[in-house]
Amino acid sequence: MSEHTTHTSNGNGAAAEAAESIPAVVIPEHRSAAAERRRRYPYRFPSDRRRLGGAFDVAEGSRRLQRFFYFERRLMQALGAWTLTIPEFEVKLETGRHIFYHGDAAWMLRERLKEMEHRVKEVDSFRDSEVDQLIEETLSAGSAAELLVGVHQVIGRALETAYRHHIDDTDSVTDAPTIRCLRRLLTDYEPMLRWAEEAIEAYVQGGVEESGLASWRWHLQRLLASIGGVTGADKRTEPPTPLRSTGHPFSRGTVPLRDERFDSFKNTGDYDTADGQARFAKDSYENLRLRFIRTQRDEVDAIEAFGTFIWDIRFKDFQSEYDLARITWDEARHTEIGHRALLACGYDPFELKNRLTGSTCRGPMEPAFAMAEINLFGEVGVLKTISGLIDTAAERRDDLLFHVADYIRADERTHVRKGQGIIKVMTDMDAKSLELRTRELFTECLVSLGVVKKDMDVFTVTREDIEHLVGE
Repeated sequence: MSEHTTHTSNGNGAAAEAAESIPAVVIPEHRSAAAERRRRYPYRFPSDRRRLGGAFDVAEGSRRLQRFFYFERRLMQALGAWTLTIPEFEVKLETGRHIFYHGDAAWMLRERLKEMEHRVKEVDSFRDSEVDQLIEETLSAGSAAELLVGVHQVIGRALETAYRHHIDDTDSVTDAPTIRCLRRLLTDYEPMLRWAEEAIEAYVQGGVEESGLASWRWHLQRLLASIGGVTGADKRTEPPTPLRSTGHPFSRGTVPLRDERFDSFKNTGDYDTADGQARFAKDSYENLRLRFIRTQRDEVDAIEAFGTFIWDIRFKDFQSEYDLARITWDEARHTEIGHRALLACGYDPFELKNRLTGSTCRGPMEPAFAMAEINLFGEVGVLKTISGLIDTAAERRDDLLFHVADYIRADERTHVRKGQGIIKVMTDMDAKSLELRTRELFTECLVSLGVVKKDMDVFTVTREDIEHLVGE
């Protein structure tokens, strides 16, 4: 263990002075007997070089952790709000992962605050208008590149530094649980921030004006400094003016964006129709196999869905936000699985058209109905067919499909269970009414996209149709 320099606050300093003013009463024969027992003891274990004493008492330490928690919760929400609007595949996918990293950081800090005698309702209801202003300004980024600058290079980097300083400054003995918590957070921060640096460099190398990113970085750094940094305890400076968010408050996007490598479609739910020809016979195993793998790659739209839900239900229920963050990460993994499986099958993933039907319908929709579609129709639909596909893959010794589908099945079962609780936070409608209204809304959307005929009604488009047409 590393040796830390001992710092004392006013509270700890007073305690230390009190301890020094009370002399130890030593009984000589007891001390010499203890020394002799130590001398005879055969084992020489590693020395614990930690020192008692630190910069924070419980009140100040927990105040800082509460602010850290709030930053992490707000970053989870903020990244969720941008998932539809990020065009670049790799950045959208990585953002799905980072949403959970921040959500998990918030969860761990929340657990530590509970141990430090904070009521969970008080932790969850905490708000900070200064942090909110910084997040709103960060959300006003003009591009995904600017978003990465704000979230990672400004706020993320400042949080990483604050966590390291807190580890160094708090009492390494009495506050060891906080140190362990923050060290665990840093295991995610290190690769996340490293990736962000490389991604921003890729934007610059690809033609994004570096001076514009530098100007935006400086602007947000000044705004962060004006609120006392992430701890709120640093020297405050004058805030920059003007703020983008003052003139144009942030409103999340509703249209799913893709980068130029994608050839996308939304006017059909069928891959063969979109492709203009069938690669395999309609009901063949080969056709079902390719459709399943393509559907996983196209779960890039599920990153958009669940990330957006986090933003849309922000502050209603932390557990639901956290569950959505985990599902978002799972969907990012499914997208990776689909992309890599297509490569393993001999395809260039970008030669296969990307289906936008689901996100196009869900983007503008109220969260309860959008969530009901993806949970009640999409994920339940997958569970209806995936076990049979896995069994067939095993019979045919198709190790690739068996391997990936087995993991995906486990994820989808978990999502269906968690989704039921999330829906209850989103709406108080009964299940039957919710399903019917969701079918109505999706039928209207599918008609507007030309996916189904105008003369079809909600009772003509069955739940199985929606499961197939949207394809989650």
